[in-house]
Amino acid sequence: MSSFNYVLFTIIGCGFAMWLSKVLPFILLKKFSLPAIVIKYLSFVPIVIMSALWFSQLFTQHLGRLPGINYENLLASLPTLISTIISKNLLITVIVGIISLALIRMVI
Repeated sequence: MSSFNYVLFTIIGCGFAMWLSKVLPFILLKKFSLPAIVIKYLSFVPIVIMSALWFSQLFTQHLGRLPGINYENLLASLPTLISTIISKNLLITVIVGIISLALIRMVI
């Protein structure tokens, strides 16, 4: 088998595996219902993802020293946090965060 065919079949196989891993849960959840505790557990996933993204952008890594604070992102976090508390809507939170950071970068 040539190198090109090997790479092509690898890409097709990985694409199929990715597609299957994305589609299979939807197929299974149409036939089965999840327990209430699992539904409650999964309801926290968006909050955890947003928190992880926020913390990763709030601090800058310095090898051999403590992390530093990214002040642009910290300032943009304040109106974003307020909009999150008021609206409790993930889309509004993201939009306010993007606009806040854009305005801060435009001013600074």
